[in-house]
Amino acid sequence: MRIPFKKAVMIALSALIGVAGSAQAADVTIGYQLVYGPWKAQMAQLKKNGLGGKSIEFVKFTSGTEVINAMASGSVDISLNGSSPSAAGYSRGVDLQVVYIYDNINDAEALVVDKSITSPQDLVGKTIAVPFGSTTHFHMMFALEQFNISPKKLKVLDMSPPDMVAAWERGDINGGFVWDPALGKMKGKGHVLLTSGDLSNWGKATFDAMVARKGFTSKNPDFMCQWIKMVSSADADYRSNPNDYGPGTANASAIAKSVSGQADQVGGVLALYDYPTLEQQVSGVWLGGGVQNALMAASEFLKAQGKLDKVLNSYADSATPKFAQMVLDGKC
Repeated sequence: MRIPFKKAVMIALSALIGVAGSAQAADVTIGYQLVYGPWKAQMAQLKKNGLGGKSIEFVKFTSGTEVINAMASGSVDISLNGSSPSAAGYSRGVDLQVVYIYDNINDAEALVVDKSITSPQDLVGKTIAVPFGSTTHFHMMFALEQFNISPKKLKVLDMSPPDMVAAWERGDINGGFVWDPALGKMKGKGHVLLTSGDLSNWGKATFDAMVARKGFTSKNPDFMCQWIKMVSSADADYRSNPNDYGPGTANASAIAKSVSGQADQVGGVLALYDYPTLEQQVSGVWLGGGVQNALMAASEFLKAQGKLDKVLNSYADSATPKFAQMVLDGKC
């Protein structure tokens, strides 16, 4: 049936008005990466109901570089990001600050290799993938340094975790330094040569940070308190009841769904991380000084790699215990 032109225009305008009305921006935009975490069991409910009276939109990122670009443009308010890309962003003047430690990475990031590599020296001449500028890139270069292997003696490729898995399946690479769920998929056809826990024990710790724009946090301290309260409560629940996140549980299913992972892997993966308590968060080990020192060390590494033009004189304002302390003090 042919619709008269004038009527067709009216229908089209009505449709556009309807779309515009339904596309109202959320109050808070929160970024996440494909990493398992206790709080992600609540993502669906948070998306539906919001938090503290504010609506939430979640945006997926596959690399720290994407997070930094979004922070720089002001299109995301809070996001998970690795310590190395967070250091790079802060060093370049991006409006961000670490406000909570989502996790101490420990053994949750690892270098998985094929059967042609049985010792670190076997990396010579091989092709290894890492997401450049990430915590695993930082640890990959640190590992080569520890074993006196020049990066020029192997091919280190920049790949996102999904691309890395695809390349691994095709046989295009000999290994990759990555996190779950990509890590779990690669372990099926390979073996772990080194973990971030090994390298952290050698003096270079890495972590996943909650970074937030100061332009947002300064105007929304109550929401920051509510958000950190929610995340820290989920962490505390996991520490007290790890079996509630194992195979067959509702938590494992919800977490896996949030990052397109596998529910039967969630419990094992969470056990690889360490989730600092609120008391630990505000201590000198983390937000009270340790994070600032770690971000400076990561920045020095990135500058040495030619990925950063300069290292700042001070990283004192790169992290703050303010909002975690608000939760401890019962202010939300």
